[in-house]
Amino acid sequence: MSRPPLARALWQTARPLQWLKNLLVFAAPGAAGVLDDPSDMGKAVITFVACCLASSGLYFWNDALDVESDRRHPAKRHRPIPAGQLGITMAMVIGTGLIVAGLALAGATGRWQTVAIVGVYVVSTMAYTLSLKHVAVVDLVVVASGFVLRAAAGAVAVDVGMSSWFVLCTVFGSLFIVTGKRYAELREIGDGAAEIRRTLGSYTPGYLRIVLTVACGGALLTYCQWAFERKEMVGSDRPFYELSIVPMLTALLRYALVLENGKGAAPEEVFANDRVLQLLGLCWVVLFGLAVYVR
Repeated sequence: MSRPPLARALWQTARPLQWLKNLLVFAAPGAAGVLDDPSDMGKAVITFVACCLASSGLYFWNDALDVESDRRHPAKRHRPIPAGQLGITMAMVIGTGLIVAGLALAGATGRWQTVAIVGVYVVSTMAYTLSLKHVAVVDLVVVASGFVLRAAAGAVAVDVGMSSWFVLCTVFGSLFIVTGKRYAELREIGDGAAEIRRTLGSYTPGYLRIVLTVACGGALLTYCQWAFERKEMVGSDRPFYELSIVPMLTALLRYALVLENGKGAAPEEVFANDRVLQLLGLCWVVLFGLAVYVR
């Protein structure tokens, strides 16, 4: 049974595929080995839902504010707001409600730090939507910081620490994904890219390839350091931490290939449809789970 037009428009604007990004809230609790505790698992799930509500609310605001430029975009013009299926005022009201609900739910973890981090995520994303997305390089860093904040929200919700290598791995990994998105957009749109997204007029494929190379290498190096650090910390003599590097490396190279083949403008769709990336992700989860929970 199909959804009514308004319900379908609301669902599409909420971007449920983007909720995959919020799975990062489980990274720090998972690495710390506390997700087998019902209380900590519950707090992580609450934080995940809070981030989903807040991020969806921000998408409503983003589409409402970007309606004119989206109408000139070959793909974004089909979104409900630029297509005229959802009113701008209604989108802003719903977006505000979702953001407030996300902040309130973050408070259900019982830790003000969770609310603070979700709040910083909301403020930084709104600043990006209003102005920072027009500043080359800064736009990449701000979007990448959203991934780090998601991971931090999960860490503070269950009160576990994040090592320096974990933070750096998240930074480089998110920068790799964000830069790849810009690289794919630039190649897909071509000469009219600057009219759709102002910063694309400042970037060149060569420059973005340099950033991709740095980000990919940084993500792999810092992940290796994090894995070795974790193994020494827990005193494990099993090779699961080292083996988890293999699917990580393969996934980075696989995604780089996707970008070179002219795809990647919508990373969430790539991960949702690429069976190889999904299998690599499953392999990583299994190996890291064995490393954390099998001593």
